[in-house]
Amino acid sequence: MQTAADAGDAAARLAAVPAGHRVALVDPRFVGHVHALRLGLTDPRFPAAAVPGALTAQPEARGALMRALRRATAAVGAGAPVAGPDADAAPGDRTVPGRIAVALEAEGTAVKRPELGSLTAAVPTDAGARAAAESARDRVDDEAVRLRSAVKAHDGFFTTYGISPYSRYIARWCARRGLTPNQVTTASLITALIAAGAAATGTRGGYVAAGILLLASFVLDCTDGQLARYSLQYSTMGAWLDATFDRAKEYAYYAGLAIGAVRGGDDVWALALGAMVLQACRHVVDFSFNEANHDAVANTSPTAALSDKLDSVGWTVWARRMIVLPIGERWAMIAVLTALTTPRVVFYALLVGCSLAACYTTAGRLLRSLTRKARRTDRAARALADLADSGPLAQGVAAVAPGLRGGFTAPVVALLGTLVMIGAALFLPYGSWLTVVAAAVYALLSGLAVARPLKGALDWLVPPFFRAGEYVTILVLAARSDVPHAVPAAFGLVSAVAYHHYDTVYRIRGGTGAPPQWLVRTIGGHEGRTALVAVLAAVLTHTSGFTTALTALAAAVALVVLVESIRFWVSSSAPAVHDEGELA
Repeated sequence: MQTAADAGDAAARLAAVPAGHRVALVDPRFVGHVHALRLGLTDPRFPAAAVPGALTAQPEARGALMRALRRATAAVGAGAPVAGPDADAAPGDRTVPGRIAVALEAEGTAVKRPELGSLTAAVPTDAGARAAAESARDRVDDEAVRLRSAVKAHDGFFTTYGISPYSRYIARWCARRGLTPNQVTTASLITALIAAGAAATGTRGGYVAAGILLLASFVLDCTDGQLARYSLQYSTMGAWLDATFDRAKEYAYYAGLAIGAVRGGDDVWALALGAMVLQACRHVVDFSFNEANHDAVANTSPTAALSDKLDSVGWTVWARRMIVLPIGERWAMIAVLTALTTPRVVFYALLVGCSLAACYTTAGRLLRSLTRKARRTDRAARALADLADSGPLAQGVAAVAPGLRGGFTAPVVALLGTLVMIGAALFLPYGSWLTVVAAAVYALLSGLAVARPLKGALDWLVPPFFRAGEYVTILVLAARSDVPHAVPAAFGLVSAVAYHHYDTVYRIRGGTGAPPQWLVRTIGGHEGRTALVAVLAAVLTHTSGFTTALTALAAAVALVVLVESIRFWVSSSAPAVHDEGELA
């Protein structure tokens, strides 16, 4: 920390700071809470941020800061406004940092101004104002505010009342000992894997231990995000770990339960895979709907208006959050049922609960889409096309096929292709080459569905239909093969493909675009993988080679997508964000 005599001296001192460092300007008269300064000056997610009397700039915004400060030096010395008539854009903050913040915004650099709530941040100009600011500061415990703000503003009922009241203190304990959110996230993963191992023993003691460890893993899962918010330790790597480890933990636990059940004489691998497929399809419905409406212009849906009205009635908020079976409620249910019942009961409860939740959320999204008048953007169409995960076969069809007209054509065609594929896998004789013909029809219809930009009211249904078509086909063909270990191999394949689809979602959310096209082509796209599994079922009918082929395909897909994903998230400039709104 250095004290500058004036604006010119401040510019010279800032210029001497190495280029890769964050810099900050703070008015020496500042009075306020330490956490107010922490929020304004240490959050890594924004190139520039400001609170009254203080301004910070990351390396990417330092050039603009220096230009604004140099332009302002003479004007500030003369007492004239730094940013001309736009200075009023920052009412109440006529300090040098406040004026420079306005100058940055006038130049096109976004300046984040965090909500301070009850926290004090002021630059008093006389003794009376200073006394008032100090009194306001002393009346509020900023540590209590910091602890409250570490918890998500919107979370599930179980998480809000069963976990967060004490996990926030665990987060503070971790922060005071120098632990990072990534370390806590990793600890949560390890705990969940140990829980899966305990479930895999197939004993009552193992199931009880698994349930307890799964809840402990969830506590740590809540703690990592709270630690990130408490200490403002957001990172690109943390965003990736947080986004992917939840799925890895849940699917590993499903596998552990299935292994334990087999040891007890009950094969529930098909139920485990069914639960995973249903959960993944639920998520892609949420993701696709949100991306389709991310920047939609004009929302006049009466359904949305009704939802807003219901938000004012307290009990309906919690009821609607619980009915979607968010991760807290879901993991609590899994943990309790694991300890008290059997894996089969756990999966039955998951399938029923997730099915009801999927019907509720999808029905609401359908009503909103049909009753709203909105114009969807090119960005939304691009995101839906990326989420569709079309491979070379579908892309080839889309390149030569004329775009089908009609507002609901794309989802209808996608649904038709999905029904053809799943119907063939279910009802045709296992190993029939007609299933391969159905896969060819599926690829053709998949290409027709994405031949035009996905801007229709229900076009967000296209990616979920494709996910169901691929995942359910793999599940059905593996289950009908009567080949030992085919369903566990299919579980591995769907896990690898689902990881790729989740990775696509979080890249799009981060604003960095979908995975590269070479990756999508290499792993075949949804229609290519579906066709390949159909061919393998026809060629390797009722032989152990089918299990071997599924295992090899799962390993190949996992290797390619994991290597590319790790390379991207470790080396990219993806924004350092943590998910604040995803309940499921």
